[in-house]
Amino acid sequence: MKLQKYLAHAWVCSRRKAEEYIEKWLVTVNGTVAHIGQVIDPDVDVVKFSDQIIKDQEELVYYVFNKPRDIVTTCLSGKDDEKWILDIVNIPERVFPIGRLDKETTGLIILTNDGRLSNYLMHPKYEHEKEYVVEVYWKIDDEALEKMRRGVRIELKDNGSRTRIVRRIEGKDTIITRKYTTRPCEITRLSSSKFSIILKEWKNRQIRRMVAAVEYDVKKLKRIRVESIMLWDLDEGQWRRMTSNEKQSILDLYNDESLT
Repeated sequence: MKLQKYLAHAWVCSRRKAEEYIEKWLVTVNGTVAHIGQVIDPDVDVVKFSDQIIKDQEELVYYVFNKPRDIVTTCLSGKDDEKWILDIVNIPERVFPIGRLDKETTGLIILTNDGRLSNYLMHPKYEHEKEYVVEVYWKIDDEALEKMRRGVRIELKDNGSRTRIVRRIEGKDTIITRKYTTRPCEITRLSSSKFSIILKEWKNRQIRRMVAAVEYDVKKLKRIRVESIMLWDLDEGQWRRMTSNEKQSILDLYNDESLT
């Protein structure tokens, strides 16, 4: 197996990033600095990255989980009284969630130990479809749905993932929000106060901000699909292994080129 592929399969990094690390002499094989294109035997050779031994994944697993309300999907909840997603999921393998749902949102989360899949499904350039069912307070009119279909202006606030934009306004530091126009999307009315929406972008609390932009409030929000993976009738708090067809449909979406 080529060394770059081995590092990617062990979800250390992408193949392209592996080449950068190898060029910087951060990877060794059997105590010797590695070179790009080097072929190794995973059963015999000892591979280290930054002096840490890298072991290949024995088995890649893929689960579908129906997240309940009030469960945190970030890596650390940050508060003692909050429950993280893995606090309520008794899965034998060491897995992590792909993407996020805010505390109030329920529905589909993919749990896996396949870092390649996480990188692929989370990267905005691939424009993966995510489908949600939205219920608002009171009846929502057709004009509001059409505005969201075409795209609306929303505010994106600092969420800790990017540098804060702070200005001194009237004697105090103020975080400046930035405006963003959402991309056109598919919306289908399901009832007077409920609709489905399919997005190909992944902005923080995007649907809630879109609904607020047309002067409504979200009552319930549930994700029911990511690409070809459906939630179906899985109860809240329950999980299941992906079927072989589901797993293959996701794995077929990416190839070696997409992981470089």
